[in-house]
Amino acid sequence: MSAASIPNEGEEQKQNFFPTLGDVADRTDALKGEDGETDEREMQEIESLCMRCHDNGTTRLLLTSIPYFKEIVVSSFRCDHCGHRDTEIQSAGEIQPKGVVYTVHLLTRADLDRQLVKSNWATLSIPDLQLTIPPGRGQINTVEGIIRDTVRDLNISQPVRRVMDPETGKKIDDMLEKLRNLINMEVEDGDDGGVGVDDEDVRKPSEAPLQEHEEQPFVPFSMVLDDPSGNSFFSFKDSPSDAQWNMRAYNRTFDHNVTLGLVAKPDELEEGGAVPLDEQHKLSSLEEFEAKRAKEGEVVPEEVFSFPSACSSCGHQLETRMQQVNIPYFKDIIIMAANCYACGYRDNEVKSGGSIADKGKRISLKVEDEEDLSRDLLKSDTAGLEIPEIDLHLQPGTLGGRFTTLEGLLNEIYTELSTKVFRTGDSLTSGIGQINNEGQQGERKFETFLKGLKDCISATKPFTLIIDDPVSNSYLQNLYAPDPDPNMIIEEYERTFEQNEDLGINDMVLEGYDKEAEGTA
Repeated sequence: MSAASIPNEGEEQKQNFFPTLGDVADRTDALKGEDGETDEREMQEIESLCMRCHDNGTTRLLLTSIPYFKEIVVSSFRCDHCGHRDTEIQSAGEIQPKGVVYTVHLLTRADLDRQLVKSNWATLSIPDLQLTIPPGRGQINTVEGIIRDTVRDLNISQPVRRVMDPETGKKIDDMLEKLRNLINMEVEDGDDGGVGVDDEDVRKPSEAPLQEHEEQPFVPFSMVLDDPSGNSFFSFKDSPSDAQWNMRAYNRTFDHNVTLGLVAKPDELEEGGAVPLDEQHKLSSLEEFEAKRAKEGEVVPEEVFSFPSACSSCGHQLETRMQQVNIPYFKDIIIMAANCYACGYRDNEVKSGGSIADKGKRISLKVEDEEDLSRDLLKSDTAGLEIPEIDLHLQPGTLGGRFTTLEGLLNEIYTELSTKVFRTGDSLTSGIGQINNEGQQGERKFETFLKGLKDCISATKPFTLIIDDPVSNSYLQNLYAPDPDPNMIIEEYERTFEQNEDLGINDMVLEGYDKEAEGTA
């Protein structure tokens, strides 16, 4: 290992506690003696009670990490007395700032092999069948595996249920039939989930005679994975631009945060401190601030105002502060910041202080060295961003409004994208990460993309940054101002009808909207 690649003490400690599955396999092979046995084990073994036969079995625990995703604890239980076995995962990472919802449309039988991580806070649903799997134990599984587990769980008590409650038993039988049809599963094929069957006695799918079961046409359906903790993931194909895959982050409700144990109820909170403001600067709403700005002299630059609002993370009441700032050679902007003393959540947002421009603006910058990365950048929530050299395209609205440096924005993009990759690195060729060659090629391609983005952040190679803002509310610092910047090109263009439609400009009526009212008066 070269000196440049030696991690610091904190990183080494984290690597020791949560190695990747590839590292675990390599170290296990290195520890094997001539007889194939290992004196040291990467897994921890604990004797524990079997909940089926109430005798003692063995639970194996493995601390590992999914590259570019999260640290997890994988547990596997097996009872040698009755053959019962079970696996489970638990998140060992932090709860994410926002909840997340994944919606995946499964159109072919190959989509059943998509892998997903379901935390113990996540709810999984199949809207087409009106089926909802409530939060429970964490899992790493495929779509087909999840459906098979559901069939097994529903089928375990069916013989008794058909006698005690025939009506409910009939409804569950209908649901089981629909679930089996989704994955072309036979009635007797694995309904018990393999409980009490030894590993060597489990029939492999390839061993099943093809003539025993006629393959049914695949019926497309959708799956929705909703996790308020943000620690679940549904794999995409090749890249996040997968047309069948959609991810949406959302702000948790107050009840979500109480359930996750992030915040206490209002009567259990201690009062937090804040820098006091002049009573004249305390407003009732954002609209009152806009009304003050409309009056000449009412709002002085550098003055700080505040208005009451709710924390988007935990739901407690807080004060949002705002300040009008003038950017030289550009325009006035409004910086809004919120700090919640209940959960510690912080947020900031930038809004334009002017009217909608008549034309759109496209800013192109040729980045050649680290000095260019230190340029101040204002990206409005209507601006899109491109780096053609690495095929990066961000749609308008991605990351919201940001006032930062070019390097800071690229770091935010890298962090946002790199945490959404499920299988990369060693997990492509080790353990649960093994997939087919086509999937490996797609994810290797995404790894190459992330490496290119990292090269842009360090300015190791020149690249072109393009910011396209249809309302001209974005800004990139000109280091040669007021003279033109030789590396920057600023173009103005007429917005298309579709752009005006997206912005709602086509529906705006600013003149003559009261003529009809005057005619009827």
